[in-house]
Amino acid sequence: MWRWLRSALQSLRGSPAAPPYGGGGRPPAAMERAVVRCVPSEPKLSLRFVLPDGSARHMQRDQAEPLGRVLARIATNAAKGHGKAGKKSKKARAEGVAEGEAAVPAVRLFSRDGAAVAEEVPNAAAWQDGAVLHIGDARYRVERNPPALTELRLPRSLLAGFPVCPKVSAEFAAPQHCLFRWFREQRPACGGDAAGEAWVETAAAERVFTPSNALVGLRLKLRCTPGDGEQRYGPALEVESSGPVEAGPGACTFDARHLYTKKVCGHGSVRAVSYNILADTYAQTEFSRTVLYPYCAPYALEIDYRQNLLKKELAGYSADLICLQEVDKSVFVDSLAPALDAFGLEGLFRIKEKQHEGLATFYRRDKFSLLSQHDIAFSEALLSEPLHKELCEQLAKYPLVQEKVLQRSSVLQVSVLQSTTDPSRKLCVANTHLYWHPKGGNIRLIQIAVAMSHIKHVACDLYPRIPVIFCGDFNSTPSSGTYSFISSGGIAEDHEDWLSNGEEERCSMSLSHPFKLLSACGEPAYTNYVGGFHGCLDYIFIDRNALEVEQVIPLPSHEEITTHQALPSVSHPSDHIALICDLKWK
Repeated sequence: MWRWLRSALQSLRGSPAAPPYGGGGRPPAAMERAVVRCVPSEPKLSLRFVLPDGSARHMQRDQAEPLGRVLARIATNAAKGHGKAGKKSKKARAEGVAEGEAAVPAVRLFSRDGAAVAEEVPNAAAWQDGAVLHIGDARYRVERNPPALTELRLPRSLLAGFPVCPKVSAEFAAPQHCLFRWFREQRPACGGDAAGEAWVETAAAERVFTPSNALVGLRLKLRCTPGDGEQRYGPALEVESSGPVEAGPGACTFDARHLYTKKVCGHGSVRAVSYNILADTYAQTEFSRTVLYPYCAPYALEIDYRQNLLKKELAGYSADLICLQEVDKSVFVDSLAPALDAFGLEGLFRIKEKQHEGLATFYRRDKFSLLSQHDIAFSEALLSEPLHKELCEQLAKYPLVQEKVLQRSSVLQVSVLQSTTDPSRKLCVANTHLYWHPKGGNIRLIQIAVAMSHIKHVACDLYPRIPVIFCGDFNSTPSSGTYSFISSGGIAEDHEDWLSNGEEERCSMSLSHPFKLLSACGEPAYTNYVGGFHGCLDYIFIDRNALEVEQVIPLPSHEEITTHQALPSVSHPSDHIALICDLKWK
């Protein structure tokens, strides 16, 4: 709110003249602005204006208060302002006003049609957009809830050839209706300082700007004017980059994949992406730098660098659905959500309760609307939800396994989406990241059993017979019990994964689910490639009864993956590889 107040004050001091208005007497040729912020959920409204003597006024008043009290207060403030000048006008002396005092000016409020607003009208109803406030001979046009920027921020790292996506937060405005102007720093002339303007405007006027190689070494500046889509604009804000544009890494592992995804799919198809993007909380540890990824240049593990690559990679897939794992909360809020919003995608986030990272699901706004969310934490759902009662009772027979399951913070994100062009078409989109330990196959089986029961509740009970798309990092190879359970619909009591961590943690149960699920991208040789391991752990499972695969976007070649030995690298932002496929309804 305070950023809004500063913007309002800025607009009052440097505002353009308003058009004349015929309310309550002959109007002046131009009017000052009286900016009102009135939000129904808040008890008070704020009123900002500049008195004729040049002093700025900011008032906070109850929304239910009668208008007359505010007008009386404004009159008192105006009189004090005149009195402080310490000089009597000829008119004041003629009327016998004492030295240091001033006559209280008449203060009235007139509606847009010129009628005086009654003093008993509550503030919330009185201060309407387009009304005119009279303070003596001065006139003020009321602007109620004008567009205002509350935050404007550029990324800390800028790379040539990679999109710069500002974080734009606004009140009474939307980023898609804002005006953007990009500037570059003036390059110093040879042998001396640059002459003339320090900034030169570029030809770019879009929300996202991709600097060319010619801008390497120069800083950027953005000027944003907030708009609400109804031809109302607020005061502009400017922000300068903290550092210059730097050279990009050259060819990236995803460049060739973008050749298949230049355009968004038609309305009869859905492009889905599943991607573990490597949380910064894991990439920035000493263990990661020295043991897990010693082959990766330290700067390429920095979150600012990796975010440049991630945003370009994800934007270039032109996806309708994106399911991400290992998403830092700050990365979602400050980087991915603003960036993908600029490319038409709405984001949902679910954090793991004990950690700083979680899951994110993005969907294309012009293709889907969100009907409902049904996220759960596996451990909490297992204990509290009746539909898992039988599984919980079976698990209680194996205390060691039960303890491990309940200690895990793994979550399941479930979103029900509806087609914007065909309301009969709905999707249940699930996203998860299962327990990571190589010897945790039994834990993953319990987690996936909870997940399938919950998805069944959503896709069969709440929304009968809607198709399921289940994405994630399942930490399970195609030979695992988890993969077998998902794809076949059941698992035997004697499957070897029940014994994955030795005899003392053996548990035996028979599990089943009703879905016919297919791995849309098949079983790649690997989706995770690090120095000490490579294997297929990530999948996009689809309801084979309702959906079919149109195309699978090829994974990067082995040569591309191993150019810098393994992942992540200067040309690839994660230790996993994104899965991408185009689906269509049968």
